Amino acid sequence: MSRYAVPAASTGQPHCTEIIIRRSRFLTLCAHTPGPAAARAFVEEIRRRHADATHNCWAYAAGAPGHTAQIGSSDDGEPHGTAGRPMLQVVLHSNVGELCVVVSRWFGGVKLGTGGLVRAYQDSVRENLASLSLVERVPQIRLALTVEYAHVDALRRLLPTFEARPAGEEYAAQAHLTLLLPEEHLSQFELALAGLSNGSALCRQIEDEEA
Repeated sequence: MSRYAVPAASTGQPHCTEIIIRRSRFLTLCAHTPGPAAARAFVEEIRRRHADATHNCWAYAAGAPGHTAQIGSSDDGEPHGTAGRPMLQVVLHSNVGELCVVVSRWFGGVKLGTGGLVRAYQDSVRENLASLSLVERVPQIRLALTVEYAHVDALRRLLPTFEARPAGEEYAAQAHLTLLLPEEHLSQFELALAGLSNGSALCRQIEDEEA
């Protein structure tokens, strides 16, 4: 999995924008939600916060940009297909991953019609994402290494080349090191490690449950 952009805004401090369309107020909040559970929790928090809103419509894509395995949306009482799904289409084409947007609408007394609602909700999300600060998500893996002491210094010099970071060390008959490494560099790192140790170094990935 390669690196990709995610929102810098947290669920505790979401990114906020607002537009007024024919006296209806559309307030959009967006946050980084790495997984459907985080997205649903964010939605519920905003629903509680804006319980006085006429509608709290939402959409999330909790995986990598454009991936549809972890998505969800809701019209929250607006006519079917006029809010949640149009919002989700904007999210999926944003080139941003792991995000959830909630648009809270306070009805202003003028009906917008189905086409007007679709445009209003999509424009609300587009405007929010246009000013959204992003950070790069770099999928990391954890590696357990066992190397001879004679190769430790060479290994340490190798780490910056692969953006690897030490995460633990233990010294016994051999040196045992734990590293955090961008997943995309794994195969090249293993080749370099074999080269510097003449094939003697041991390297294995530590699964989450072992960490």
